[in-house]
Amino acid sequence: MSTATMRGCFVTGTDTEVGKTRVSAALLHWLGTQGLRGAGYKPVAAGTGVIDGERVNEDVRALRHASSVELTDSEVGACQFEAACAPHIAAALEGRSIERTVLLQGASTLAARADRVVVEGVGGFCVPLGPDFDSADLAVDLALPVVLVVGLRLGCINHALLSAEAIRARGLRLAGWVANTIDPAMLQLTENFNTLHHELRHRHQAPCIGVVPRLADPEPAVVAAYLDRAALRELFNLS
Repeated sequence: MSTATMRGCFVTGTDTEVGKTRVSAALLHWLGTQGLRGAGYKPVAAGTGVIDGERVNEDVRALRHASSVELTDSEVGACQFEAACAPHIAAALEGRSIERTVLLQGASTLAARADRVVVEGVGGFCVPLGPDFDSADLAVDLALPVVLVVGLRLGCINHALLSAEAIRARGLRLAGWVANTIDPAMLQLTENFNTLHHELRHRHQAPCIGVVPRLADPEPAVVAAYLDRAALRELFNLS
């Protein structure tokens, strides 16, 4: 199956550590509640730790567990590196390269086994993956609607609007955004959210898919409860 026929979404963020994995896992959980086979895909993952004697990337494992298709870590994470740094640097440290064709083949394989694929990007939207392509190029290759996770903290308005402009500049559709509360003590949090809501709707016709508070238990089912079901049905083209 070609990636042109893939259905699902591409999840990106305003920065690293803003909740992309939690939102992606919640989307996968929701797809499962709708009776759909959802597969998580983290094409490039940097940073592993040892769990039960096995080197594991936590993001890859989280998407694997949230998927309703039986997958291995290597199927979810096509290209994984040990160092928790920019992926092209992590690749160089291991004497490896990130092959675009490998990433696309991994996506096609999952698309053939699932009703919807939730692809989680790495870091923000424009992260170098090699000398001639970056994560934005990968998003273009996959041609999926984009979900932007906005970490609610100081600076988020600028980061979100710049990311949205970059997404549009690549010819992709910003299908929606999720507000994830990184700093619950953020000054004027409500006012910041209202500005984001207005600007992203006015400039990009992008609805807010959900507002996630700071959670002590960010399990996929818990996060999914804060997402808008009608917006999700539209995102995943479920009429």
